[in-house]
Amino acid sequence: MDIKPQILRGSRIQLESLNETHKDELYHIAQDEKIWSYTIKASGDRFYRWFDKAIKCFEQQQHLPFIVRQLSDNRIIGSTRYYDISVENRRLAIGYTWYVPEVWGTYVNPESKLLLLGFAFDELKTNRVEFMTDSRNVRSRAAIKKLGAIEEGILSLKNILCKRPSH
Repeated sequence: MDIKPQILRGSRIQLESLNETHKDELYHIAQDEKIWSYTIKASGDRFYRWFDKAIKCFEQQQHLPFIVRQLSDNRIIGSTRYYDISVENRRLAIGYTWYVPEVWGTYVNPESKLLLLGFAFDELKTNRVEFMTDSRNVRSRAAIKKLGAIEEGILSLKNILCKRPSH
């Protein structure tokens, strides 16, 4: 599995590997508090910690973060990423996903996830892709099930941290 910058283009959105050029526009759209109901808040000054961690985890090849761009108007409308990457087991998770509320329940999430799943299985040759979401986030859980994912269980509260591999 080669974790390097990517552009994944769909019919209505494009996923671009997160980089410094996205910071200002992403900061602006991250300010809606509704986005952060079931995840670590990344609005206000907390955004910069979120952004810097995403870049650091990418540099350490532990995450591959993306911005989500709407092709009709070229606007950034959210972010998602591969994380919990296990090269030796050919496994990864998809998550840290958030969008501006105006695109909730539209084509954006399904197209984003299908681009990520296609790339994970077809190009990265992964054996397993996992999704994790807060058990209280009914909207997110329903969206994951719509993709055909199977709910295997509910985990206790767990914070996935960017950490050095234990070798």
